Amino acid sequence: MESFFERLKVESVYADQPTTKQEAYSLVFEYIELFYNRVRRHSAMGYKSPAEY
Repeated sequence: MESFFERLKVESVYADQPTTKQEAYSLVFEYIELFYNRVRRHSAMGYKSPAEY
């Protein structure tokens, strides 16, 4: 979990700097649902995205 939250902050939150709670919520949702779960490669799955795996 620590690794996940580090990647979330570096790849999404720090890069976009949300100014409202709603913007932050949207950034986190988009990161998890659109990038992390579908596009981002994971070493545990042979460096394939979940969609490819």
